[in-house]
Amino acid sequence: MAPWALLSPGVLVRTGHTVLTWGITLVLFLHDTGEPDRAARTARPPLRRWEEEGALLPPLTFLLLVLASLLLYLAVSLMDPGYVNIQPQEEAKEEQTAMVPQAIALRRCRHCMVLQPLRARHCGECRRCVRRYDHHCPWMENCVGERNHPLFMAYLALQLVVLLWGLHLAWSGLRFFQPWGLWLRSSGLLFATFLLLTLFSMVAGLLLASHVYLVASNTTTWEFLSSHRIAYLRQRPSNPFDRGLARNLAHFFCGWPSGPWETLRAEEEEEEEGEGGGQAV
Repeated sequence: MAPWALLSPGVLVRTGHTVLTWGITLVLFLHDTGEPDRAARTARPPLRRWEEEGALLPPLTFLLLVLASLLLYLAVSLMDPGYVNIQPQEEAKEEQTAMVPQAIALRRCRHCMVLQPLRARHCGECRRCVRRYDHHCPWMENCVGERNHPLFMAYLALQLVVLLWGLHLAWSGLRFFQPWGLWLRSSGLLFATFLLLTLFSMVAGLLLASHVYLVASNTTTWEFLSSHRIAYLRQRPSNPFDRGLARNLAHFFCGWPSGPWETLRAEEEEEEEGEGGGQAV
């Protein structure tokens, strides 16, 4: 591998995330007020007190959660998000033929020259077409798509748990009734860690809430933000993939089919006929 490959954006982002994760964890474990009195000892973060008291289960559980969140991050960041195979002569798959209305023509990607499946989109950063494209995540330097979206949701949920626990640990170790200079020396680093954890918790919480809504309605970030630009959405007043909460969740997490386009069109025609018959009466 060429030396300059180590300076690629993906390597730098993943290395930065790993260093930041373990750096914050070390601050929570090793922070000390620097004062020997009992009041200072009780003001230490719970992780430090648990170590001194010999209670190993809580700190080990926290470490395992941190490690699990980091492994999930790397898995989502490094795995294939669902790239469309680059085969210029590939035939249309069932998803393309059964789910696309006749009014919507299948098209080849003008960048990859592959026949794009329904809900696929070309990512300019990855330079590939991704099935059920959601978005390109700069913090992971990878797309979120058909294959890694469920793991991305699991990562967000676990990361939020770790961040909130870390936020509680950092807050528990802060002491505010001290002279400014002494407080800055004893708690400045821990307070900076608390501010970082607050920011990351808000971002992770908002991301998780938005993706729970998107998954529950069987849509993607790209479709939600750009429905007016997407051929198979701008011709319809509502989301054609929404089949109800239970079926949407089953389709997302278990890969169960949510129904073909043909069935959807037949249902719409029946509804239109029913409305027309009611008006005629």
